[in-house]
Amino acid sequence: MKKTVLVTGATSGIGEACARKFAQEGYDIIITGRRAQHLADLKKELEVKGTRVLALAFDVRNRKAATAAINSLPLDWQQIDVLINNAGLALGLEPEYEGSFEDWETMIDTNIKGLLTMTRLVVPRMVKHNSGHVINIGSVAGDAAYAGGNVYCGTKAAVKTITDGLRIDLAHTSVRVTTVKPGLVETNFSNVRFHGDDARADKVYHGVKPLTGTDIADVVFYAASAPAHVQIAEVLVLATHQANGSVLHRDASK
Repeated sequence: MKKTVLVTGATSGIGEACARKFAQEGYDIIITGRRAQHLADLKKELEVKGTRVLALAFDVRNRKAATAAINSLPLDWQQIDVLINNAGLALGLEPEYEGSFEDWETMIDTNIKGLLTMTRLVVPRMVKHNSGHVINIGSVAGDAAYAGGNVYCGTKAAVKTITDGLRIDLAHTSVRVTTVKPGLVETNFSNVRFHGDDARADKVYHGVKPLTGTDIADVVFYAASAPAHVQIAEVLVLATHQANGSVLHRDASK
């Protein structure tokens, strides 16, 4: 019997790469995100390759919409084997005392509250079946704050501790819980952070070979495909020339 994975934030970056990776490995895929057309395009692409796909357009910040989407799952989609809480973002790089209230609220509502909403909606079904895997996409930013990271770093620190807490709460079950913490990954992350400033976003990756969404998807799948008695609790994935969230060696000649 095929397994089913639900990926939030599947319209770009790590989420889209995870959807492609799990489809390649034979999973049925539930993709969610805010951009309906992007979801439709990805659904069409994966279905052409023989994957069964269900696309649900909603924002994880909207609890009512998320609840309605999960509650409306057709019977043959209701058993979710892997939940990948990927939806998240960073906005701005200003000092905390100059930060935007709106940016803060968006990050907190997406990175923390959205993750909690999806966990609350999906995990009870896993507990009922005593089977499943929750994989939360954290960040090296959750290990230590960096200049201008303040609230974003705080949200990813919350992802780590919330995930650790879920693992404790599920220790009596066979449901596994993993945090994958990427370092520098070249997606649309920096473009979003700088509100569409392409030139500023490009500088983030100057002089270094960053990770790709596919690199992280490979790690996520590795965790999901471990034997049932193996729980990969946490994985930190960095580019070769990145030591932590704030130490990065750049080759000035590139």
